[in-house]
Amino acid sequence: MVTYRHYQSGDEQALIDLWNECLPQDPIHMKRFRNTVLLDANFDPEGLRIASDEGQLVGCVYAIRRLLPMTGADLEPDNGWITFFFVKPGYRQKEVATRLFDEAEDFLKNAGRSTIFFASYAPNYILPGIDEKAYPRGYAFLQKRGYKRQYSPVAMDKSLVGYEKPKVIDELKMTRESEGYTFTRAREKDLYEAISFANEKFNPDWGRAIREGVLHGIPMERIFVARHFDRVVGFCMYGAYDGVIERFGPFGVDETEQGKGLGKILLHECLQVMKSEGAHGAWFLWTSETSSAGYLYKKSGFHVSRTFHVMKREI
Repeated sequence: MVTYRHYQSGDEQALIDLWNECLPQDPIHMKRFRNTVLLDANFDPEGLRIASDEGQLVGCVYAIRRLLPMTGADLEPDNGWITFFFVKPGYRQKEVATRLFDEAEDFLKNAGRSTIFFASYAPNYILPGIDEKAYPRGYAFLQKRGYKRQYSPVAMDKSLVGYEKPKVIDELKMTRESEGYTFTRAREKDLYEAISFANEKFNPDWGRAIREGVLHGIPMERIFVARHFDRVVGFCMYGAYDGVIERFGPFGVDETEQGKGLGKILLHECLQVMKSEGAHGAWFLWTSETSSAGYLYKKSGFHVSRTFHVMKREI
């Protein structure tokens, strides 16, 4: 008989084992589960809903809402998120996922939330959304549940085997430098302004990535800063998430400075250094394929490796 409850201390290894059985394209290890779930300041055991059959875990849904603001005092009081779910094969036609979602959505509703997103929660999302190709049944279930697709970010990859920084990049860099632009590795004097730039021009999760990346020990040399005279106009970095050297980003250029090739310079400066550190590739999880950044990535040899759907439901 299947029974339902919330997470309890000691469930961790069984959750990871079931996760890796059910989501074979996105396996997880204990360190990442601990860091992204258990140590999240917004973690509430009541939101991690579990199904078990005679003591064996057979399903899980994780719902979360803000207890600590990402920035300022904004707790996004209307919003909640479901960031992952899975059900053991053999239990997928037994309404297990339906019951788990009922409980997860009730948890968010009882916390005053009226909108639920899958799965665009920051900072500790697992994937940007549902990968329809990898998990078609999961996508169909969300649709049946009333979740509507909002947009479809893509992940991109680029092999660095055989990569050489194009000579045109150095020529472009010299031109921009003659106009007062600089492109340097970050130093202590850059941190406050780079974090403020990321927070204000893009989103607080990017500023957090810089701050926490440095706090967790990534070398400052993995952060690149573009300035026009004294003003920060762009940045990029790698190795910021989980210490994975080949994971590129975040990366952004002030929209008022676009069209000058600043992003192209930053990107290739970064790729060259990544290769010098032994990276065989560069990848990231989230961009718009039709954005200016998306076009730049494609022109620079990145290809779309996965497509996700950010889903939304009003409750």
